[in-house]
Amino acid sequence: MTTQLPLLPMPDDWEPTRATLHLYAHALGVIARAHAVPNENWWHISLKVRPSGLCTDTMPLPGGGTFDLRMDFRTQEAVLETSGGEVRAVSMAAGRTGSEFGRELIGVVGEFGISADYATEKFADDEPRPYDPAGAEGFFQALVNIDHNLEIHRSSLMGAVGPLQVWPHGFDLSFEWFGTRVVGKEEGGATTSPAQLNLGFYPAGRPYFYSNPSPFDPSLVDIELPAPAEWHTEGWEGSILYYDDLLKTDEPTALLLEYAKAVHEAARPTLTTEV
Repeated sequence: MTTQLPLLPMPDDWEPTRATLHLYAHALGVIARAHAVPNENWWHISLKVRPSGLCTDTMPLPGGGTFDLRMDFRTQEAVLETSGGEVRAVSMAAGRTGSEFGRELIGVVGEFGISADYATEKFADDEPRPYDPAGAEGFFQALVNIDHNLEIHRSSLMGAVGPLQVWPHGFDLSFEWFGTRVVGKEEGGATTSPAQLNLGFYPAGRPYFYSNPSPFDPSLVDIELPAPAEWHTEGWEGSILYYDDLLKTDEPTALLLEYAKAVHEAARPTLTTEV
């Protein structure tokens, strides 16, 4: 049996630090977008949860070999490391602006002869940023366990499944399961794409787990979900399970996996061509 990990409380009063990390994640994503091997689903711009931190995909060096970037919560630095063992670091300490952090990180990348027309507006911010090292590390330890438990569910699914990844845009951890239906032109869109179901964790404000079937079938709201999960239709369509409510239950991890399975089983028939 695969070992489940306990769900850990989110740090107290950590929203200012989360907003700072979100801005810093944009800086890493901008560089990955320019240099990582492109993926049609944009997976190359995301960060992956690893024991060493939140890591980009590997990117090529001009003279051979590769490098990656990571947000390292043990050292409180953004780290560039090459396959040849060279390491550079940029501090994530309080008092830095997003613009300062991003420019310094781009400068470190430039030391290896790498450059591009980076989308610097994504991390442009000229206000000194708050940063609580203990809060950042606490968030990462909680995220490590969340990532592991979602991977248990992800690996159990049949069909096409994307990787678990932290998206710089929303700073949320999620993955996609792809159905066999094709949506787009025949349903009024400009392009075609597979129907899909996203399952993820959003850490801002009042953190929550979510699952978004796309397209969303209105009949789903008639299907009962494991309490305290519920369907959500205001602003976005899917399901929601608040993290603090989950932690109050007797077996939070088991209930998380039950929720993930229930939403998948409910949405799957609406996203496939199976009769």
